Formats: sequence, C-alpha cells, structure tokens
Amino acid sequence: MSTPDFNLLVTLDVLLAEGSVARAAQRLRLSPSAMSRALARLRETTGDPLLVRAGRCLVPTPRALALREQVSQLVQDAEAVLRPAATLDLSQLVRTFTLRTSDGFVENFGPALLTRIAREAPGVRLRFVHKPDKGSTPLRDGSVDLETGVVDSSASPEVLTQALFRDRFIGVVRKGHPLSEGIVTPQRFAEGQHIYVSRRGRDQGQIHQTLEALGLTRDVVTIVAGFSTALALARSTDLIASVPERHTANLHSDLHRFALPFAFPDFTVSMLWHPRLDADLAHRWLRGCLREVCAQ
Repeated sequence: MSTPDFNLLVTLDVLLAEGSVARAAQRLRLSPSAMSRALARLRETTGDPLLVRAGRCLVPTPRALALREQVSQLVQDAEAVLRPAATLDLSQLVRTFTLRTSDGFVENFGPALLTRIAREAPGVRLRFVHKPDKGSTPLRDGSVDLETGVVDSSASPEVLTQALFRDRFIGVVRKGHPLSEGIVTPQRFAEGQHIYVSRRGRDQGQIHQTLEALGLTRDVVTIVAGFSTALALARSTDLIASVPERHTANLHSDLHRFALPFAFPDFTVSMLWHPRLDADLAHRWLRGCLREVCAQ
C-alpha cells in the first residue's frame, strides 16, 4: 500500500468545518482551484463525495459527518505531538536516568544531587554506572543519558558538552609523611614512591612527562583504576597520590594535601549528552541540577 498523504487530514478538517471550498482555501492560504484539486483527491482517497452541492451550498455526506469529529481529533493530536513541550510537572515525573561517571564524582557530588532530585522530583531515580573509557557509544545507543568527564580530541563531534567546573591535580599523603612537612620540591616529590591512577593500566602520564622534562623520574609502585582507591592507599601507606583537588573536598583528617611542586595544567570537567535529548524537558532539568550542584 502507498503511504497516505496526511496533509489531506488538515484539508479535510478545514473543509468539513467551513463547508465551503472558497472559505477553506482562504483559511489555508490556498487558491480556490488548489483547494478544489485537494477535495478531488480526498474524494478519490476516501471513495466518498464528502461534500455535495445543495443549491448554492455544499453539504456533508453521511460519511463526512461520521468522519468530522474523528478527523478533528486526529489533527489536534498531531498538532500536540509537533508542538514544543511547554511545561514539565516535576512532581509527577517518573523516570530513571543513567549517568556514566567516576566513583570520585559520585562521592563528591552524588549526595547533593540526590538530595535535590528527591526534593524536586521524588519519582526520578538516578542510576550511576562505571566509566571504564571515554567512548561515546553508550550515549549514542541510549544506554546512558548523561556522562561527566574531561572532553578531549577523542570525543565524538556529535556529542553535546557543557563545562561544569575547573580542577587541578594536587599531591596527597598521610599525616606524618615526610612530604607533610617543609617545602615540597620537585626533587623531594620525585624521590618518593607513588600511586598512579589509570583506567587502562598504564604506568606513565602527564606527571611522568613533566618530571622527565625536569630531569627527574618518579617511582610508581602501584597502579589503581580510581582516585578513591589511591586516596585509601595513601591514607595507610607512605605512598604519594596525585589526584584532582575536587576529590579531596571531604578529605579525612589523617591525610595531608599539597600543591604539585611544578607547573601542571588545570583541566575542565564537563557533562556530555546526545543531541536527541537536548530538547527533552526532563533531561534539560537534570542537566540544570547537575550544573548547579557542581557550581556550589
């Protein structure tokens, strides 16, 4: 079967409402001849005359009268579907959002975000999933609604992003560690034993390269997948952890933090989402919540 021309529904709705080809043409901003041709197509499609002449007027056939209310409702429903959503009743919203982010991000911002969502939209649930890589496939296939992380050249150009906050790396050691006292120099920093955080298990990164440029090499004795693990190890050993400062917002009193003793670039943490969710009111509200929570 050929696909019907749904534009004919709008034409039929106006014709049945006006009962006149001339008035219907004026309402739809068509010429009378174009409207006559549209009526002819409607007659051919429905197999019914629809409107027949009675004196100087057109009157609807029984089929047209039976269709009038149904066609009017169909046109109204179609207009509602195509009209931009105007309001969102958060109190009635029932939805689960999947966020792909690091454990450290959840530890630092999860409590405030969950508290706000429970207050504004009690029917909304957040599902946090682990982020093993920076691939954009979960955003593209819809298994993830929102993601956080550092945007780099590997990010898909189709993904939308918005900055959340700036951050920097700092050093963290246990209280009583030699680096918790005195001035931390590049030499003292490099001479210690280090924890390296790498999701992919690599043992070198930007800090290693920065030290090499200064003629120094650090001793990485263990590699972990997350910053929370690195902080836990630093708390109980003499190892040095280099972590984002935001991850130390709730730092335990038995840990000491210090600025890295060399120039090291700051970085921006952003949220990422697929364009198909950009205009979704519920998703837009969630992005606003996350943005404001991070700004605090």
